Amino acid sequence: MDNTKNQGRKHKLIEHANGKSLEEINGTVEVPHGKSFWRTLFAYSGPGALVAVGYMDPGNWSTSITGGQSFQYTLMTTILISSLIAMLLQNMAAKLGIVSQMDLAQAIRARTGKALGIILWIMTELAIMATDIAEVIGAAIALNLLFHISLITAVFITVLDVLVLLLLTKIGFRKIEALVACLILVILFVFAYQVILSKPDWGAALAGLVPTPHAIASSPVVGGISPLSGSLGIIGATVMPHNLYLHSAISQTRKLDHTKIEDIRQTVRFTTWDSNIQLSLAFIVNALLLIMGVAVFKNGAVKDTSFFGLYEALNNTSMLSNGILIAVAKTGVLSTLFAVALLASGQNSTITGTLTGQVIMEGFVHMRMPLWARRLVTRLLSVIPVLLCVGMTAGETELQQHYAINMLMENSQVFLAFALPFSMLPLLMMTNSEVEMGEFKNATWTRWLGWISVIGLTFLNLMNLPSTFEGFGIWKKGTADLLAYLAIIIIIALLTWTVVELYRGNKRFAKEHQAHPWEDSTKAATD
Repeated sequence: MDNTKNQGRKHKLIEHANGKSLEEINGTVEVPHGKSFWRTLFAYSGPGALVAVGYMDPGNWSTSITGGQSFQYTLMTTILISSLIAMLLQNMAAKLGIVSQMDLAQAIRARTGKALGIILWIMTELAIMATDIAEVIGAAIALNLLFHISLITAVFITVLDVLVLLLLTKIGFRKIEALVACLILVILFVFAYQVILSKPDWGAALAGLVPTPHAIASSPVVGGISPLSGSLGIIGATVMPHNLYLHSAISQTRKLDHTKIEDIRQTVRFTTWDSNIQLSLAFIVNALLLIMGVAVFKNGAVKDTSFFGLYEALNNTSMLSNGILIAVAKTGVLSTLFAVALLASGQNSTITGTLTGQVIMEGFVHMRMPLWARRLVTRLLSVIPVLLCVGMTAGETELQQHYAINMLMENSQVFLAFALPFSMLPLLMMTNSEVEMGEFKNATWTRWLGWISVIGLTFLNLMNLPSTFEGFGIWKKGTADLLAYLAIIIIIALLTWTVVELYRGNKRFAKEHQAHPWEDSTKAATD
């Protein structure tokens, strides 16, 4: 009788879920013990790649290329610092998942009430949809450029990537990791090839990595942006909240015995290696994008920084910086490779965005949907604003259409500014806790860097909200600023509520768990 009930539940579109994070793949990947460093690292490699794609998605491209076009190598230091902050936060997220056996959403929900859990779920869903809009735009434009399909048709075709996801769920998680890694290498190859042809000033590029006040200066203003706003754009496009939820879940895909402290230590160690290596590749891609803006194109040549504009610029020999690039551009290779990389980036983000959506739905509101159904719903919601934007600008000039689509992509990222503090702050609080993490709690220097990063990123995101609201072009400056400050007040109030509930939850957790779970297990195993 019970079996029949369980079978009935499996056929429901939405189910109750309160088990392990991503239960279907949790602890399914075997790892070696007592083997060589490289063999063990290979077994743990993969989750870092899925996380790294979020740091090189289509939303990053225009900010980095525009930064290079406008300020040469000045903002290289911004890319470096934001990448180091990403490494710090992602390592915390992975460690939380491995040690606590809960993803970030589950850990927050375990310490907070139902009402706050629903609010945080909705907020994070909006952030995922914001990144999905960038992916829809990137993939649709890539299809339009490669196959000359109308933009509206291409937008509808992006919905069909749910079929790709269905196929991937059948082949196993390890193969998904391998596919994502291959797509990352495609993106890396495309931009490395174009940058090498451009013969950049590598000395100036390396010098740009050194922090200077020029990277956060409010002048000069070039093309409507200052170094400060350019830096804020790069930071906003780099550190994304959904990646923290994702990493805390997929770090649990490796099989380990939680009764053995050495197993936990090995998993934390090699997961950290995997994450840092993959995020270093993401840093290289973003640095190449900025160098591309400096060296591939003539200074200030690119007026249209949309994906359409960049594609056309790679075909326009008058915009390119040297004879080698011009010769290759005449064959169409440069622009075609750019479109291929754009398509690869969009497909990569499809996989990770869907997994993250499942993580936060299960963690915050204890509901589960099949991945294909979840992807279909999210993608259909995401294509609506893109279709509206394309439809409303159909009668305008091509340049105006490109500008409108680009602005939609950039403005959708405002939800990231809302959601980011609500993932970073709980993550830092929980990984700082000895009750939660035991010997794996953050070291003193990590705690200091963590607080500086969290406070700094939150401040920069909130500081940038007035200019973001003004950039919508819907309201007058005074109204836009008033709405932005109202949003800031709401964010601070919600953050205060979150911190208070987390603090109370941690105190309750400490009373319920007087000893560390792995210490109890280890003692039991020894006895």
